[in-house]
Amino acid sequence: MTPLVFTVVLGAAILHATWNALVKHGGDPFLRLAVVNLTGTLVCLPFLLVVEPPVAAAWPWIVLSLSIHVGYCAFLCLGYRTGDLSQVYPVARGVAPPVVAILGLLVAGEVPSPGGLAALALISGGILVIAFGRRAPGQSTRPLLLAAACGLAIAGYTICDGLGIRAAQSTLSYIVWFFFLDGLPFGLGVLWLQRRRLRAALPPVLLPAMGGGLLSFAAYGLVIWAMRTTPMAYVSALRETSVILAAVIGTRLLGEPFGRERVTAACIVAGGIGLLKLAS
Repeated sequence: MTPLVFTVVLGAAILHATWNALVKHGGDPFLRLAVVNLTGTLVCLPFLLVVEPPVAAAWPWIVLSLSIHVGYCAFLCLGYRTGDLSQVYPVARGVAPPVVAILGLLVAGEVPSPGGLAALALISGGILVIAFGRRAPGQSTRPLLLAAACGLAIAGYTICDGLGIRAAQSTLSYIVWFFFLDGLPFGLGVLWLQRRRLRAALPPVLLPAMGGGLLSFAAYGLVIWAMRTTPMAYVSALRETSVILAAVIGTRLLGEPFGRERVTAACIVAGGIGLLKLAS
């Protein structure tokens, strides 16, 4: 992993945690995420005039990734309705790296080095400590189960996008067309289902969610670019350092409980980052 890729993926992690906080904080997460996704669609719309569609070999991966993204969005929003950002987000992101490593081995023949495997274990272990630490009395395990399902979806679309960007031949073409299409199924579906309450519910969430959409577009676009030349397991694991910021935002800014425990456990992830850098 080159210093440029390392820096780009870390920047994407910060952007990703920030837009998730915008989705979680205030209002219905389904409506907020719908606006986030549709903002990405609108951002890409002008580029369709100058960017050629991806080649045929990339489209099966795009379609499969789009399908998985719908499930990812639904599980994430359901988790945020009842769970904390500093707990749901780490579980969802923590499940993904080891699953991506396994799928990367099976699908793409990517074999992590021993140091890379140790880094993946350290990063994922730190994330899971955050997730399964103390819970508030009476708190349901349902948000954790939804977050775990979200993590499996993350692993699935990460593999699809990693293989899709390599088949597409043009990084910009893949990113533009993927983001244009990605916002439509979930975003339009939510707006239709909530059409009777949009006049009252939409104005308060519109500007924050549109800001989140711009951050989301930048974050995942950078990750897709990185996966073109870097093993998917490494990119996925490094990207999950966003849980450190999410834990801080959740406990310090949103007032979620067990702040010291969750932030301390999140710092374990930082050790995995250093090991990952040395291993690659």
